Amino acid sequence: MGRLAQTDGLTEIQRDILATVRDFVDKEIIPVATELEHKDEYPTAIVEGMKQLGLFGLTIPEEYGGLGESLLTYALVVEEIARGWMSVSGIVNTHFIVAHMINAHGTQEQKDYFLPKMAAGEIRGAFSMSEPGLGSDVSAISTKGVKDGEFYVLNGQKMWLTNGGTSTLVAVLCKTDEGASTPYKNMTTFLIEKEAGFGPNPKVPGLTVPGKIEKMGYKGVDTTELVLQDVRIPADRILGGVPGRGFYQMMDGVEVGRVNVAARGCGVARRAFELGISYAQQRSTFGKKIAEHQAIQFKLAEMATKVEAAHQMMVMAARKKDSGERNDLEAGMAKYLASEYCKEVVEDAFRIHGGYGFSKEYEIERLYREAPMLLIGEGTAEIQKMIVGRRLLEEYRIAD
Repeated sequence: MGRLAQTDGLTEIQRDILATVRDFVDKEIIPVATELEHKDEYPTAIVEGMKQLGLFGLTIPEEYGGLGESLLTYALVVEEIARGWMSVSGIVNTHFIVAHMINAHGTQEQKDYFLPKMAAGEIRGAFSMSEPGLGSDVSAISTKGVKDGEFYVLNGQKMWLTNGGTSTLVAVLCKTDEGASTPYKNMTTFLIEKEAGFGPNPKVPGLTVPGKIEKMGYKGVDTTELVLQDVRIPADRILGGVPGRGFYQMMDGVEVGRVNVAARGCGVARRAFELGISYAQQRSTFGKKIAEHQAIQFKLAEMATKVEAAHQMMVMAARKKDSGERNDLEAGMAKYLASEYCKEVVEDAFRIHGGYGFSKEYEIERLYREAPMLLIGEGTAEIQKMIVGRRLLEEYRIAD
């Protein structure tokens, strides 16, 4: 283990958790990741291993059967998992976001019912906000929930659900008519339990999960649509029990999700650096290892600096959230920096590999296809810069 991406001030428990996860990644994920990714095969054995390690309950409070760890611990675990295979980190990410939302905003009954099952990995969560024509404008959602006695009737189409097929709980953002003056107060999050699988869902009449969306990268994990046709959901399955708070609940989830995406970028970038510096010491040109050429040394130096900078920014954003302070500025910066640097580090490692980087026999080919997803997941670079810019103007506003 090299000196890059080390984190100061960790407890012994945190160090033990990370050592265990790192060992799991090296032994159970890295050796099979490329083969499973090329087959677009769900990593069932890996997921079972993560359940046994308690990773699905990592941040869920101990009173509900979880480990009660911090966002920082979770982000560092995600960084390690993404170093092995980014798709696996996606399987735990949406689950983590939904668990966070229930713990932070759910009723006591919702916490008591869902969190113990989520901690054990018996219920696995998915997060549904986006729609086919939505883009970054959440206020334009068209999926509606109409009150009908003690139920709400949901109709619409959602898009880009990570774990859409394999999940058994989906947090779905819908437009509800609460009579508020702003669209952001006319949205509600519904907790929908379903059976895993594709097609019409036998547990929820009217709910359909079409087949997997074929993707350039980020394979293995299923990404789907979600179609709702007159789906009846009890009013007590509104997150928090009160309608009209969905947008703010979702944004809280996205905020911790941005730290997660930053962590994934750090993990993928670190693996790309490891592959690049290893290959540079094996490949020879003009009578010496290419690592001895100044041009390659410069490239490695730039890559390592970016890996380190992104990691430290991610750690700062996680610690800010853990302290109870507002961290949208830091989370936006971390997500933006880590995803952009990840793309650049992966590309440099790809270049170091030369023609072999284009071969599916080499791991860097997979990373080259995975890195672009981080540029758009949990908000594009443009959205992050808009968030950061607005917060900076709040912080540094001059008197009129």
